[in-house]
Amino acid sequence: MEIAQWLVLLGVCTLGAMSPGPSLAVVTSHTLAGGRSHGVAAALAHGSGVALYAALTVLGLTAALTARPGLFLVVQWIGAAYLAYLGCRLLLARAATGEADTDTAPTARSPVREGFLVAFLNPKLAIFMLAVFSQFLSEGAGLAQKAVMVATAGAVDGLWYTLVALGLSHPRLQHRLRRQAALIDRLFGLALLALAVALLWRTA
Repeated sequence: MEIAQWLVLLGVCTLGAMSPGPSLAVVTSHTLAGGRSHGVAAALAHGSGVALYAALTVLGLTAALTARPGLFLVVQWIGAAYLAYLGCRLLLARAATGEADTDTAPTARSPVREGFLVAFLNPKLAIFMLAVFSQFLSEGAGLAQKAVMVATAGAVDGLWYTLVALGLSHPRLQHRLRRQAALIDRLFGLALLALAVALLWRTA
């Protein structure tokens, strides 16, 4: 892959990562609830989910998925159900205090699990990867080019959300945000539920 092509791919992946959505809600909520380490864990797990989708795309499996309406519909339903679950979880979350209660603090695995699944169960990501990679992936593309494309997509996404987590976990900013953590959780919860309903409405 020529450097000019890679820079275009880098720019497209960056814009895709920066677009607001359920991923931002998950990284933000874990950063506010569990601090920097939880936010970064969710960010890196999300990046790995994006990288997995990118790998499936270059292997041709994403095209096979989107070519089967029934199977793709099931993935959409599962994704919508998971967004609804996350939304309800945030709506029911208790107001955060300076020190999280031991019975409500997120487990060490939850940021990783939710960060990965919110990416992997997002059917729009499959369409995005297929649309973007088809512009750069030629029939004669070798393993090295495919590896660069997969690494670029995953690294850009993981880096962007890591920066988000680092920014939100700045002591002064985090102190202010945690004072409004209950409100932020409820707003993100409503947004995730709205996205889930919208996704189900499209597939109905």
